Amino acid sequence: MISLLPDSVANQIAAGEVIQRPASVVKELVENAVDAGAKTIHVIIVDAGRTSIQVIDDGRGMSETDARLAFERHATSKIRQADDLFALHTMGFRGEALASIAAIAQVELLTRMADEEIGTRLQIAASKVVAHEPAACAVGSSFKVDNLFYNVPARRKFLKSNTTELSNILQAFERIVLVYPDIHFILHHNGAELQNLKPVSLRQRIADVYGRQYSQDLLPVEVQTTLCNITGFVGKPETARKKGGHDFFFVNGRYMRHPYFHKAVITAYDRMIPEGMQVPYFLYIDVDPAAVDVNIHPTKTEIKFENEQAIWQVLTATVRDALGRFCEVPAIDFDVQGKPDIPVFDPTRETISAPRVNYDPDYNPFRNQGGLDKPLTSKTPSGWEQLYEGLVTPRKEDQALFSEEETNLSPLSSHPSPLNVDLSPLHYQYKGCYIMTAVKSGLMIIDQHRADVRIRYERYLQQLENHTAATQQVLFPESVRFSPAESVILQQMLPDLTAIGFDLSDLGGNTFAVNGIPAGLEGVDPASLLQQMLEDSTSDSASDSSHSTLHTPHSSKIALHLAQNVATPYGQVLSNDEMEQLINELFACSNVNYTPNGKPILSILPQIEIERLLGGKS
Repeated sequence: MISLLPDSVANQIAAGEVIQRPASVVKELVENAVDAGAKTIHVIIVDAGRTSIQVIDDGRGMSETDARLAFERHATSKIRQADDLFALHTMGFRGEALASIAAIAQVELLTRMADEEIGTRLQIAASKVVAHEPAACAVGSSFKVDNLFYNVPARRKFLKSNTTELSNILQAFERIVLVYPDIHFILHHNGAELQNLKPVSLRQRIADVYGRQYSQDLLPVEVQTTLCNITGFVGKPETARKKGGHDFFFVNGRYMRHPYFHKAVITAYDRMIPEGMQVPYFLYIDVDPAAVDVNIHPTKTEIKFENEQAIWQVLTATVRDALGRFCEVPAIDFDVQGKPDIPVFDPTRETISAPRVNYDPDYNPFRNQGGLDKPLTSKTPSGWEQLYEGLVTPRKEDQALFSEEETNLSPLSSHPSPLNVDLSPLHYQYKGCYIMTAVKSGLMIIDQHRADVRIRYERYLQQLENHTAATQQVLFPESVRFSPAESVILQQMLPDLTAIGFDLSDLGGNTFAVNGIPAGLEGVDPASLLQQMLEDSTSDSASDSSHSTLHTPHSSKIALHLAQNVATPYGQVLSNDEMEQLINELFACSNVNYTPNGKPILSILPQIEIERLLGGKS
């Protein structure tokens, strides 16, 4: 009943753990190039990795024998015995990457060592060697992976869209280039150059990847202890965002996810940023390899530490020290010509007295120009009654509500005129946040901001559907630079952004000019708004799926972000007419109970509950 699996099947099973998508191939091949001592690494992607992935390096290269052995399972040059697992200083070590890639793709390898005159060409498809022959090539290695998952159609079917897969490739690429700023990385996709990162300092590498603004928004971090060394940068408190804060941990040059250490960093910002916000940080932790285990996860993104609690304390103290040294005392910066003139103290000078203010103590603003102590009055103009002609008689539809005596009252009558009677329901605004109004079943409480978000969200979706949005041109266009991953998403969102009223121009180099914004967004920072949209659009589906059949995957997110930015804020005082209009517009929406992202808009306190709280009717 029990039999050994063929190597090809075993490799496909192993590939399911190591190679999950095209980004996994890029990660493994680029890490191998780094371990080979490459100074220049060129990554060429076609169709987000579905068609082809090629990684070219100028590293040490391999001999003919090593080139063939590299594709065998558990064949590695990184370790020789089990104890070597606790002294790792390389990226790869298990020897599963190339075997897994060759099991589910068509692979071609060209490699040559510096002391050899001719190199080796190796072709493998579905774990089978197709060709193995000498070839002329440059020093280093060139791996080309074609038709990923071609022999596993079920896996290929579950790949996401090209935009999503390319975004994942860029994310994996960024996690490597941030560790090795001394290596030249070049990335091409479908013939277009997305990244060309030359050897620079770490701060400059971060700025090259995520934009020049990071150069001013980062604070240096550096500490050396017997337990670990921590270096890198953390963001200033004002850079906090709700999501997409670019938070990176690297342990011994390897990217890792660690929620426990993430909380340590956020704890250092206690009472400096709102709760739930995130700040960017790029922290590099160097520890003894024997004190960590990097082999607990197939993709090696989760690492187990021996002294997590102690490192947590060091990490929090280090970040707090950086914030204290650079943010606690603000500096006053005067320009060269604007320095204040501060006189030098002269002890021989006479005592300086306080300046005197000249004023007229007899001045009275209520006196007339003749100087008489009579109040300023103006004579009432004659014929003022004509201003109110036609306003005394109520409308025909209102006459039935009032008696004949009430409808014939003059404007000067002591009885109220029907024109001064507000027939709309009275509402009460509580602390500038909630609208309370009586309904048949009790007391209805409405969140004014969430209600307006729902109203404006559906209005923006209607504009997207009908292409009726208006654009407000800006006087001075603003240029905004995005990361390559964000630029890919922005290109996909451009049709929806244009339909909603944005006017964007591609300036090249992942930079866009904002020439116009949707009407009604005056006062909103367009760069920050676009950044929020891009961060939220990394997910695959919109939060509110009620319009998913009518709009693109990004349209709901765009409409939601616009609605949240222009909706009535908390604390804004509303008149009774404004509250009445808000309620009427809310109940004209398709969903009056929840916002597009699922938050409740209203709640009703039943009459019976009110009576119970007050002990019943007397």
